[in-house]
Amino acid sequence: MSGRSPLDPADLAVLIARLSGVAHEVGEVLRRAAFSPNIKERADCSAALFTADGTLLVQAEHIPVHLGSMPASVAAAIAALGDRVEPGQQVILNDPFAGGTHLNDVTLVAPVFAGTPARLVGWVANRAHHADLGGAAPGSLPADATDIQQEGLRIPPVLLTPEVAAIVAASSRTPAERAGDLDAQVGANRLGVERFAALAHHPLEEVVAYGDRRMRAALADLPDGSWRFEDVLDSFGPNPDQQVPTTIRLALTVAGESVTFDFTGTDPQRRGNVNAVEAVTVSAVAWALRSVLDPTIPANGGALAPVRVVAPAGTVVAARFPAAVGAGNVEGSQRVADVCLGALAQVVPERVPAASQGTMNNLLLGGAGWVSYETVAGGQGGRPPRPGSGAGAVPLPGMSGVHTAMTNTRNTPTEAFERAFPVRVLRYALRRGSGGAGAAPGGEGIERDLEVLEPVTLSLITERRESPPWGLAGGEPGAVGENWLLPGGHEGRAERLPDKCTIHLAAGDVVRMRTPGGGGWGEPGGEDATG
Repeated sequence: MSGRSPLDPADLAVLIARLSGVAHEVGEVLRRAAFSPNIKERADCSAALFTADGTLLVQAEHIPVHLGSMPASVAAAIAALGDRVEPGQQVILNDPFAGGTHLNDVTLVAPVFAGTPARLVGWVANRAHHADLGGAAPGSLPADATDIQQEGLRIPPVLLTPEVAAIVAASSRTPAERAGDLDAQVGANRLGVERFAALAHHPLEEVVAYGDRRMRAALADLPDGSWRFEDVLDSFGPNPDQQVPTTIRLALTVAGESVTFDFTGTDPQRRGNVNAVEAVTVSAVAWALRSVLDPTIPANGGALAPVRVVAPAGTVVAARFPAAVGAGNVEGSQRVADVCLGALAQVVPERVPAASQGTMNNLLLGGAGWVSYETVAGGQGGRPPRPGSGAGAVPLPGMSGVHTAMTNTRNTPTEAFERAFPVRVLRYALRRGSGGAGAAPGGEGIERDLEVLEPVTLSLITERRESPPWGLAGGEPGAVGENWLLPGGHEGRAERLPDKCTIHLAAGDVVRMRTPGGGGWGEPGGEDATG
């Protein structure tokens, strides 16, 4: 993919912007047409365009863990049905072991045909987190799952037909919501196909080649060498024998215009649900590298060409069937991102922030005929001065109460949450003092109390309740998170909950979550605080 583009820079920039705009529009249509608050309000969905051979072309700025892994879904769809899919048809899948991430993330892939005679010119794909697809607990993320069959319906790449759509709805505790969200995905892809086809006469290969050139140039500016970093997941389930850490190890090697992320030495996959499939690990690597080197590098297949990921099969970063993987997508991905950032901080310390909260704080509630899924925000790590800001530049404190790293969803508005579900939000505030101290303090986490108004099943899938988000350049770590149950809402009866659990609540019970703060950057002792 070397060589000079026949498009001048302005024309290339316009083409990338137009294609990215198509992906963005697909996401907006999906959100506006969706039935569930999780997609409509939290924007837990993503969209991207691909070339005819399945190479990522452009993506909207949606959910990093969705987008970085979506090429594996498109590849699986093409391998299964690429030579048979016809105009107007779409492929559906969610199988983590065939291109997916975890079962909740349902991906639809639609072919794009253009010209006379019609020829395949590309693919449009969108992915949305469905709040419930069956399984052992409402929300399809049972904290005690040890096998993927306990997590819900698993769909290999198949053509989406009315019969398949009916199976998806029937698998769920909320069938009408599933049917509505699936219809929204179908309609969004149809619009994307129409928009993409109108641009198919442009030299799409130049977009991919440009990403390749930009990434190779950025890598060439790094020093050659190898660096190591490791971090832990606090647990892999609620039982005492699962409340032990899992280590993720990384060796980062830069050689000229290429880079290798080698996870050899990472702990084996666990009998729990923190296992990540390889596509999730690749997505975390892609996010961390692009974030540190230059976020303006196009997020496409060309930019990933010089990047090699070694994820040994059977480890927690490349789990094999039949491992449970529900939390690997949401929590395992966060720790892989932290490990990548920790290694990159040794290569370009002036570009890497301290650790952010390092968890998505997944909270799932299910009652009679309804299921709620959401992630809760926390603190961003303190940041070094902006690149190129010169001597004496001031580092930037971490943002407070935001979603970080592998998630990019929004906070659920209280009004929408209370309108949709029998839950009352009693408290929703920043957790003062939770950010790590430093020249640039870490951002604050969130404190939130939820009162359930009827009997429900609660699942918590959280991390950083034991290992704190680390500081950098002498900055101090952020505060660990906390999960509490207040039976009947009584402070005096408060019970500390484990980081991962599925329990039953009575009407009037209160769930209190205190999310982690970000680590601090710079000062106090001037030494690197990572471990």
